[in-house]
Amino acid sequence: MVTATGPAARPALITRPLLIRFVSMVGSATSFYLLLSVVPSYVAAAGGAAPGAVTGALMLATVLGEMVTPRLVARFGYRWVLAAGLTLLGVPSLALMASTHIAAVVAVCLVRGLGFALTVVAGGAMTATLIPAERRGEGLALTGVVAGVPALAALPLGLWLAAHHGYAPVFVAAAVAALIALATVPWLPARAATAGKENAIGVFAGMRMPQLRRPALIFALTTTAAGVFVTFLPLAVRPGSAGVVAAALFAQAAASTAARWWAGRRGDRHGFAALLVPGLLAAAAGMALLVFTSSTAAVLGAAVIFGAGFGIAQNATLATMYSRVPQSAYGTVSALWNLAYDAGLGIGAVAFGAIMAGTGYPIAFVLTALVVAVGLPIARRDRSAA
Repeated sequence: MVTATGPAARPALITRPLLIRFVSMVGSATSFYLLLSVVPSYVAAAGGAAPGAVTGALMLATVLGEMVTPRLVARFGYRWVLAAGLTLLGVPSLALMASTHIAAVVAVCLVRGLGFALTVVAGGAMTATLIPAERRGEGLALTGVVAGVPALAALPLGLWLAAHHGYAPVFVAAAVAALIALATVPWLPARAATAGKENAIGVFAGMRMPQLRRPALIFALTTTAAGVFVTFLPLAVRPGSAGVVAAALFAQAAASTAARWWAGRRGDRHGFAALLVPGLLAAAAGMALLVFTSSTAAVLGAAVIFGAGFGIAQNATLATMYSRVPQSAYGTVSALWNLAYDAGLGIGAVAFGAIMAGTGYPIAFVLTALVVAVGLPIARRDRSAA
């Protein structure tokens, strides 16, 4: 037997199953983000009250669904849960054409939120099994890019379609995107998520495991700042600076994507635990720099620095968590990481709004940076334990 060494020995990253999985990933993300801003607008245009309630219902169902999905994956396997999620995400979109009543729309959003939770948790765990362990960081960075592109495109596209062609085509497009993704599921690997139900680790059990809890908490702290950044940057800069805000949001997303890719490649070679502290420092520094919102250079610099820190944290925390559990617990890792993402975004936006009302933007941004910095001793403890 001949043993290869060096770069040539690295296993292939892009495989046929992973490419098929990318199709379902793009379809689910497109279906979700097409309607994220359109549905509240649909309710408001019809004269409905509390359009924000539909987004709240969507995210509530998503968070609750993420908590139960690992058990469903353990019971039914990746493919069945992913197929159920895509169905629940896509088909109810068509029901939106039947009524603009707030109760009916909220019901649809609850079902779609559950469907999205099933797709991101079961799909994320399945994706992890399709990536060689030696290239896990690079593979997770690539999947982040694949999932991120439809999110960036579908949000404005949904609003544009609704404005120029009405709401019905957007609802149909969201359904079609999910159902196209559903058609690829039979071609995905048939292996089950676990060897047996008894081997599964539930979400609450995962939260009690320090090796998973620490990275998840670190990521939640950075996503708290991300919720602040995307929600309040447009309000904090001086009036008439819409171009600066757009450039900053783009710079943040681009820096995050590039840093996630860099962190994945470096982590595969040198380990991920050492990346947590630099990621937190960059994220905290970027938030602190937003004190100078009157300066275009400072805002753009803050966007790049924060985006880099956030991208590093995204990749390093997820790869670290996957590396610490057997494949039977991949569903739990996916659920915990997504919970940290969703909860952090929501908590950050709500808490910052309450604090800012009493302190003003500069102090609130500094306090947000300090919140991120709380993760530093946790990261050091995690590296020592590892």
